[in-house]
Amino acid sequence: MKSLNWKLCSLALAAGMSFFTSCSDDNNGTGGENGNGIENGATLKGTITSDVTLKAGNSYKLSGEYIVENGATLIIEEGVTITAIGDDDIVDYILVKQGGKINAVGTADKPIVMTSDLKEPGAWGGIHICGKAQTNVGSGVSEIGDAAYGGNDDADNSGTLRYVRVEYSGYAFNPEKEANGITFYGVGNGTTVDHCEAYKGSDDGFEFFGGTVNISNMVVVSCSDDSYDWTEGWRGTGTNLVAYQEPKATLGYDCDCLIEADNYENDFTATPIAHPTLKNLIFVGNGSTENKRGIRLRRGTQVTIDGAKVCGKGNAVTLESEETENALLAGTSKLKNMTVDSKLKSEKGIYTHEAFVAAGNTVDTSLAYDSFEAIKAECDWMSGNWVK
Repeated sequence: MKSLNWKLCSLALAAGMSFFTSCSDDNNGTGGENGNGIENGATLKGTITSDVTLKAGNSYKLSGEYIVENGATLIIEEGVTITAIGDDDIVDYILVKQGGKINAVGTADKPIVMTSDLKEPGAWGGIHICGKAQTNVGSGVSEIGDAAYGGNDDADNSGTLRYVRVEYSGYAFNPEKEANGITFYGVGNGTTVDHCEAYKGSDDGFEFFGGTVNISNMVVVSCSDDSYDWTEGWRGTGTNLVAYQEPKATLGYDCDCLIEADNYENDFTATPIAHPTLKNLIFVGNGSTENKRGIRLRRGTQVTIDGAKVCGKGNAVTLESEETENALLAGTSKLKNMTVDSKLKSEKGIYTHEAFVAAGNTVDTSLAYDSFEAIKAECDWMSGNWVK
């Protein structure tokens, strides 16, 4: 993994180069254009201000920032591979600004793969999408790329992600800014997101900063921070979600939470209150000690979870704020049809383990999965080559 000093130097270099890339006219690849398409083997870099197509089955390099501006669409066809260059001293990431779109549509057997030639966690900066849907902080600026996000259009459409795998992301721009697999900033529910995988990143798999985007058939494998993370009022739905953390003995590192969920860290009651609705979850952790949390609900978040299996952490479910627990006690939030391998931990003692069981949930200390393949065997929607 690249050292922090190297990363900070790379960030300074990337900032110094941004003037030149932003002044270019559709500086979207080296190797020439084929209509509105980029030739096979070209290097993607700079900014696009009109539609660009990456043709089916082609392979591309990514060098530095690749920014989709307002009014432009990045179209990525089935079977495309994009490989971040790991030794070019430039920070690599894809950023879709408000009003821009990414239409990345693969298939189960011909997925779109975004990876790095280094093949190690933290090698590149992942995908960042900025929309115009509501957050509970009003408008904000993305952690990566300093792009605006948020607004009042909950139906905003930032495009389509389907059968996309993001590998080895999580680049640390500085100690406070690490890149996830895919980050959704105020993304609206006009956006389509399904059959996506985040694989072996060094930060979160999928993170949501507010917005209303809905997701389905999503997989996170061995991302060292949280598998799923939300804050700033995310209110979408999530159906058929898997998180699997390979055992530390073979993976080489611990992973953090399966879900880490906040409303907003500086104001637990900020509105709109985070309240996603999640159905059909299989979450398997790789840390069974007391301080390892599975589903961590805190800082005022609400949630509805209907159907989940959670195991492999010291605490399968942890509640960490009065606001979060009160919403469960009142029935505003719901945890139901869940099977977990340990007692619910209530830090405030408002919504207790006894209430959790009374709601129809079950504790089964023998619940375990001995491999990722065992999870795939339960989920026919994971068939094909798109899941690694």
